[in-house]
Amino acid sequence: MGRDNKPVAAPGRTDGPVLGTPYAREMAALRAERDEALRAAARLRAVLDNAHDAFVSMSADGVIIAWNPAAERLFGWTAAEAVGHRATELMIPPPLRDAHDLGLERARRSRTSQFAGRRLEFTVVDRSGREFPVEMTLQTQYERGEPVHHAFLHDITARTTARLELKRERAYLQALLNSLDTGVAACDSDGTLAQFNSAMCEIHGLGHQPIGPESWASTYHLFRADGRTPMAPEEVPLARAFAGEIVSHEEMVVLAPDRPPHWFLTNARPIDSADGHRLGAVVAMHDVTDAHRAEVLQRCRYAVARALSEATSARDASIAAAAAIAAELDWSCAEYWEVDEEQEYIARVSSWVRPGVDLAEFTGDTPLAFGIGQGLPGAVWETGADIWSSDLLNELTEVKRLPLAYRLGLRATIGMPVHSGARVAGVLAFFTDTDSARDDDILAMLRDVATQIGRFVERRRAEDLTLALAAARRAFNRVIEQVNDCFWTVEMMPDGTVRSVYSSPGATGVFGGTLPTDADMAETLAERMHPDDRAAFFAYHERIGTGEPAEFECRIIGYDGRTRWVWTRGVTRHEDGHLYVDGISTNVTERRELADQRELLLAKEQEQVRRLRELDRMKDELVAVVSHEMRNPIAIIAAQTDSLLEEPEFAGRTELVSIERTSGRLMRLVEDLLDLARFESGPTVLDPRPMRLDRLLRQAVEEHRLSAPVDLVTEIAGLPMVAGDAARLRQVLDNLLSNAIKYTPPGGTVTVTARDTADTVTVTVTDTGIGIPPEQYPKLFTRFFRASTAIDHKIKGTGLGLAVTKAIVEAHGGTIAAEPGPAGGTRFTVTLPR
Repeated sequence: MGRDNKPVAAPGRTDGPVLGTPYAREMAALRAERDEALRAAARLRAVLDNAHDAFVSMSADGVIIAWNPAAERLFGWTAAEAVGHRATELMIPPPLRDAHDLGLERARRSRTSQFAGRRLEFTVVDRSGREFPVEMTLQTQYERGEPVHHAFLHDITARTTARLELKRERAYLQALLNSLDTGVAACDSDGTLAQFNSAMCEIHGLGHQPIGPESWASTYHLFRADGRTPMAPEEVPLARAFAGEIVSHEEMVVLAPDRPPHWFLTNARPIDSADGHRLGAVVAMHDVTDAHRAEVLQRCRYAVARALSEATSARDASIAAAAAIAAELDWSCAEYWEVDEEQEYIARVSSWVRPGVDLAEFTGDTPLAFGIGQGLPGAVWETGADIWSSDLLNELTEVKRLPLAYRLGLRATIGMPVHSGARVAGVLAFFTDTDSARDDDILAMLRDVATQIGRFVERRRAEDLTLALAAARRAFNRVIEQVNDCFWTVEMMPDGTVRSVYSSPGATGVFGGTLPTDADMAETLAERMHPDDRAAFFAYHERIGTGEPAEFECRIIGYDGRTRWVWTRGVTRHEDGHLYVDGISTNVTERRELADQRELLLAKEQEQVRRLRELDRMKDELVAVVSHEMRNPIAIIAAQTDSLLEEPEFAGRTELVSIERTSGRLMRLVEDLLDLARFESGPTVLDPRPMRLDRLLRQAVEEHRLSAPVDLVTEIAGLPMVAGDAARLRQVLDNLLSNAIKYTPPGGTVTVTARDTADTVTVTVTDTGIGIPPEQYPKLFTRFFRASTAIDHKIKGTGLGLAVTKAIVEAHGGTIAAEPGPAGGTRFTVTLPR
């Protein structure tokens, strides 16, 4: 090495690096790396050559570039035969080759492979054409920008076969479980629900869900044996078995939504391996709903039979039976409703409520009754058939009680009629707090119970009626003995004779003695009949013989020699082929005598009425004549007074003003009297024409408003045209308005309203004045009548205005009425036809 540190060539050599120079060291390092790479490649080749899995490398276009001995053994192609050929030609089945090529192309474009790093199972083919499953692990790397795919494959035919066999065994086991009527469920070693057979799916209405024990009870609606208390998670038989307990014949209830409740007996046990490891648990559920229901229905029948045997009356029997049924079936409420004897209404006579349930607002102590067709009891009474409703709000027409029941938690109702003969004597009504669907078995049991109650009711009713009949007969006899009339029964014999069956003690007061019972009653009475009345008696006897009721009055010569007027009525009845007549005979002698006297008095009274009417007519004629004759002199006086007042020397003379005022009042009195006379003579004084009553009413109000010291309020809508005499109707309005203003103190209010209906027009005038005593309203429209309040307040008047007003309104075919006003005073109402 020289001083310039350049390498010095070895003697005899002129090429290659000089030992010890940097270049030599770099070359040595490269040779070492190459040797290590060759050794690593050799090791990798040795690993691949001795690997049990086939190793295949493919270029980006699917050409095989590596193929180890395991691949030769797996596919039957040697490495020399495989390398350089496409994989699709050697190992991919024909149906999958296009998909394989598309995958390679997609990996080349996207520079990524969705299968890299994953274990894949797919089907390959060997040299002989045999297709078999393999599991492949794929890795992709990039060389010079192109993907190179390396795959390890091994045959999984045995595993696939085992898997298929396991699947077949599971299918066989599932088919076996599904063929069972018993519901079977199992959980795995983690406590997760893992198995449901078909019967279990049917029980719950849904399949198994991979959930743990804490959710089983709520998810599958599991309840205790009472059917009301939800099971706690630790109470579920499968959960108890998973905890190590063996459960045997445990009763439980499944209350799935929209499904009827079902009762089950369950058996459950843990599943352990030979070494004691907990593999899971299994439960079997046997449906015992039919047996449970049969037992409950049998208990109901026993309870009803016991209640009927202990009852002392038909009502007590029905009440006790209803309570016994509801208690056994665990229903919320039971009621017994009874139809009254007159068949007018059905009334609640009892309510039973399950202990622990608060239905005080629904049952209550207030008596409750419905008409036929109303509510559940009325509907059952009307149809005579049972009703089962799970929709309290829509299926039954009762707008108060059933919505209240729904609000209190009741959801279904059952009504069962109790027949007594052909009629409905009562109704058993039940309410439940569950959406119970119609159950024909329960309805059949209820019909049997209702039949037993009906028979009990009929038997008790017959016994009660027998006792009541005996008591009534005793009471009847006591009453009959105190009555002066004679009650009797006779039989019309086929040969025409009349045989006495019964005669009350009152016969002595009617016939003057006791009638013989061993003779023909028709002949006996005919002999004692007044000769003038025998024709009426024979007509009566003939009509009775035809089966029709008949009555007549006649004179009987009694056994005591006295002649009496006797009224007799008989009614026929047929009984067991015999014709009977039940009748009553009454001594009406005093009535006949009083009737004769009354006829005389009536004739006298009619004569007096005729004379009074004549006098009244003469009075009206006199009033009319006097009024007519007074009209002309009063008119002359008024005219002369007006003339004198126009003269300057007489103007303002108090005497003339007084004469003018007095003559005006006399003229109005005369006009009112003449109007009354005209209207009483007939309605010909009217000149009816179509008119606007609202316009006439407004004109009258506005004219009175000018001088009225009170507040005039109007509520007048547009009114239709009416036929009337405008002048006369204006007279009516003026009379009512002037009266209201006159009898209302200053500052008061007079209200005028008008409205119409389809047939009438109504006008009201209401004041807040001094009013009228209530007892004087009937006389208010009588001529010359003045209320005591007007007299007490010294308000002048003739007492004819309202009489004339009433006559005008009635002449128009209308009505007028008066009544106290709402704020004091008086209200007048005029109604006219449209």
